[in-house]
Amino acid sequence: MANRFMLNETSYHGKGAIQNIVPEVKARGFRHALVCSDAMLVKAGVTAKVTDLLEAGGVDYTLFSDIKPNPTIENVLAGVAAAKACGADCIIAIGGGSSMDTSKAVGIIITNPEFADVRSLEGVAPTKHPCLPIIAVATTAGTAAEVTINYVITDVEKKRKFVCVDVHDMPIIAIVDPDMMASMPRSLKAFTGMDALTHAIEGYTTRGAWELSDMFHIKAIELIAKYLRLSVAGDEKGGEQMALAQYIAGMGFSNVGLGIDHAMAHTLSAYYDVPHGKACAMLLPISMEFNKEYSGEKYREIARVFGVKDVDKMSAAEYRDAAIAAVKQLSTDVGIPTVCEEIRREDLDNLATDALNDACYPGNPREATHAQGVEMFSKLMK
Repeated sequence: MANRFMLNETSYHGKGAIQNIVPEVKARGFRHALVCSDAMLVKAGVTAKVTDLLEAGGVDYTLFSDIKPNPTIENVLAGVAAAKACGADCIIAIGGGSSMDTSKAVGIIITNPEFADVRSLEGVAPTKHPCLPIIAVATTAGTAAEVTINYVITDVEKKRKFVCVDVHDMPIIAIVDPDMMASMPRSLKAFTGMDALTHAIEGYTTRGAWELSDMFHIKAIELIAKYLRLSVAGDEKGGEQMALAQYIAGMGFSNVGLGIDHAMAHTLSAYYDVPHGKACAMLLPISMEFNKEYSGEKYREIARVFGVKDVDKMSAAEYRDAAIAAVKQLSTDVGIPTVCEEIRREDLDNLATDALNDACYPGNPREATHAQGVEMFSKLMK
């Protein structure tokens, strides 16, 4: 069986990478851009770093900022209406996963209007046409949505998140400029950084992992283990390296899938609006513990890049526990809580059911029963 691997057509990395946006827009002949960016980034002046360049370069654009942290069907429909109203022929997505996920759904529906209900995009939808071209500008070091074929939308009415996987939604250009991430508060650096670590560890151990994806994931884990603490503390080099690490992790997991951590995190976010990165981070040691005997020797390599000594002298049980302990320590050091205050005991059955029906779950190396799902969610309660 052949393994497919998809990446951006073009990506720019490093300080000043946003300077390439206007030349790319003009070279590709785009006439009017829909700039998708959430209201907080607009208010903080982050979005203006790009729109100022567009104005100076004579690029016409319309700003759309009706985007929630966990974007909803309603946000997508509003974005589609905005794109149609201004006649956009491209999208410039500025933000983290929220802006990019919204942009992907909007772009897909514009070119594949038969999916205008949004819900029909769940899973692997049979879209026929590439989405409206997207230039994705990352403002967080975690989601890697700028390099993935995945996006997640919240169905408020049904109280659930649904994952969409579509080869037609890949941004044509990714802009990974650490200056666009500099204004992230400490907590967001921690949450998004641990989200990136979750991507890397789940992608490394998922059922679909193979040598090419392993290469990306183990390097991402190494960089995050070394630089996340520094990034959270405000270190400039730490921030630059985390910008790179999260992108590398995205290059891998987008092509091979994730696992039960993300399935459970999507459910927490849908029920309680818990930030995605925070949910992933709280669940990571729990999911690693659950999977530890089903991941071969990969926990040894995770422990090794975390700096654990003498891993080759350890038994499988020892190096697996050492890898989990290293992740727990990093999580503690960057301030990730171990308790999710929002969880209600009466929701546990539904949480487990929804997590095991999430599109990310089938990639998990170990199958879980409903009771095991309940148990894992229970570990986040007081």
